[in-house]
Amino acid sequence: MNIMTAENISKSFGEKEVLRNISFGVDSADKIGIIGINGTGKSTLLKIIAGVEESDSGKVVRMRDLRVSYLPQTPVFYENEVVIDYMDRICDPSSPEEDSNVRAILTKIGISDIYKPIAELSGGGKKRVALAAALISKVDLLILDEPTNHLDNKTVEWLESMLKTTTKALIIVTHDRYFLDRAVNRIIELDKGKMYTYDGNYSLFLEKKAEREELEEASERKRKSYLRTELEWIRRGARARTTKQKARIERFEEISAIETPQARQSIKFDGMSSRLGGKTIIADGISKTYDHKTVVDNFSYIINKNDRIGIVGDNGCGKTTLIDMLGGKLSPDSGSVDIGETVKVGFFAQENNDVEKDLSVRAIDYIRDVAEYIQTGNGRISASQLMERFLFGGELQYSPIAKLSGGEKRRLYLLKVLMSAPNILFMDEPTNDLDIETLTILEDHIAGFGGAVVIVSHDRYFLDKCVDRIFAFENGTIRQYEGNYTDYSLNRAEEETVRKDKKQPKTWDKGQRKPRMTYNEQKEFATIDNDIARLEERIAEIDKEMEKAAANYTKLQELSEEKERTEELLLEKTERWVYLTELDEKIRAGV
Repeated sequence: MNIMTAENISKSFGEKEVLRNISFGVDSADKIGIIGINGTGKSTLLKIIAGVEESDSGKVVRMRDLRVSYLPQTPVFYENEVVIDYMDRICDPSSPEEDSNVRAILTKIGISDIYKPIAELSGGGKKRVALAAALISKVDLLILDEPTNHLDNKTVEWLESMLKTTTKALIIVTHDRYFLDRAVNRIIELDKGKMYTYDGNYSLFLEKKAEREELEEASERKRKSYLRTELEWIRRGARARTTKQKARIERFEEISAIETPQARQSIKFDGMSSRLGGKTIIADGISKTYDHKTVVDNFSYIINKNDRIGIVGDNGCGKTTLIDMLGGKLSPDSGSVDIGETVKVGFFAQENNDVEKDLSVRAIDYIRDVAEYIQTGNGRISASQLMERFLFGGELQYSPIAKLSGGEKRRLYLLKVLMSAPNILFMDEPTNDLDIETLTILEDHIAGFGGAVVIVSHDRYFLDKCVDRIFAFENGTIRQYEGNYTDYSLNRAEEETVRKDKKQPKTWDKGQRKPRMTYNEQKEFATIDNDIARLEERIAEIDKEMEKAAANYTKLQELSEEKERTEELLLEKTERWVYLTELDEKIRAGV
């Protein structure tokens, strides 16, 4: 059932047209993800749909009595409002059960003090309160703008699960590609004022978009071929003496006026790092305490030249504190951090405080503050040329920072950090407010970066692509796991299974102990053959890829490390298969 329709929506800011004749409908079963480069109007479209902002032309037609809940990127609260008052105002619980649900969801999302003034919460805390209110409100349509920003990994997974099963229609702007893959059934892409719609999740979107772009390229080749032929005919002296000749000339003019598809720009970071010597960063027994709570306790680690480390944990556990100490921004209460002489640290912080200092500064002057020119692997380029590569065209370069969108400010800040050519890069929630295209290129840059990278992030896809070691804050300690985020999750799930199995009550008689499988072991036994087969197939695939990449040392090293991890996992699975098979045989034999 159609609940809302957007008809020919257009919106401009000054001379910049962000939306051009956008039309689409929303059904009650729709879960729509909106994607596009920063500055293409994603947030603007959400505001128009939610009725917060007016379009220049077009209209939004809503089903009668349609109830809508809208979560902006920056929620607005009343002065002196406390958490529970805001929740009561937005959610209007009408029974003790509903009031209990409000408090439960606040706890789940990480808000324990319901009487705390909202003004005293961090930006992330405010976002979580507003998200909780949006989720529990009695509405037909949820409109969420970057809801995963400032959430920890556990909460993001919980939110994904909740939105997958909700009966409410959903329109969401997010850069979380796993989220888009698992929780949406339709993708809307905004690109240069136009809209493209794809049925399916993010993986299907990638396939269908590639097909669309191939068709556009083929059509453009045919158009150019036709124009060359017709232009030669016209130059030979064609005159519109007959109706047929006149129609042919008019057709030529009509086709030549068709807008040429613009070549997709891409961000490039070639060679933007400096040499790193033998001594990097050595942390020896560092600790830090805030308000009688120890967040980092006796942590030691030597950062290796090619480290790719991801740091995960609940909000407020100390992730940012750890990287601030490692990078020399914060002194530990005890222990020491020794930074090598050749180390050049780059910090990409969670907040854009640096770019927000003076909003009247032009974007290009903000970048020129680092350098007018920079040496890359392909020679020297100017700040302006580098900005072009970063999708900042001439007009944007000379715009005041105040006129940039939130995502464009974030991208500008990232450019400044990378332009300083660091050789150890610390990134605190780098995916917040960055569009998917920028994230994809950043992932490629990190893969080829000539130094160490330490990342605090809630973006599971980004961590899977960029890291091969996880530091996890768990119960007041920092544990190290080898592999990416998915490896870490599987490891934690296995540990949880073992822990639960140990707690299983003993059901055998006092005499002979009867073997049995736990529920989790039964599930594991049912799928372990397929798991082993997949691992064996992947090892075979890696061998083939290594043959092809024989001349690419970096790729070869990556594949070798992946093969080693996969073989270790295969050995573990095989040992587990032997145990479960023997147990199954004993059960069948009634031993």
